[in-house]
Amino acid sequence: MTKEKKSYDEEFKKTIVNLYESGKRMADLSREYGVSHTNIRNWINKYGTITTSTGEVTNNDEIMKLKKKNRELELEVEILKKAVAIFSKK
Repeated sequence: MTKEKKSYDEEFKKTIVNLYESGKRMADLSREYGVSHTNIRNWINKYGTITTSTGEVTNNDEIMKLKKKNRELELEVEILKKAVAIFSKK
């Protein structure tokens, strides 16, 4: 017998994380909503809040988006540096 893979929408995942962060135990959430501990842990890692050293609150999802944007901007800077080097030779 194959096990069906359940699919959860992002809003549901964030709700579970919010419940966990508000003090609800992972075992209770798992039992109440029929979600595995592994799924809950993964969602906490992705959507859970992180407080930075400056007191700012963010989450891993936002950090990953910012890292991606940073890589794109670094690539653009490298391209522009090469273009300036090419045009300054002429």
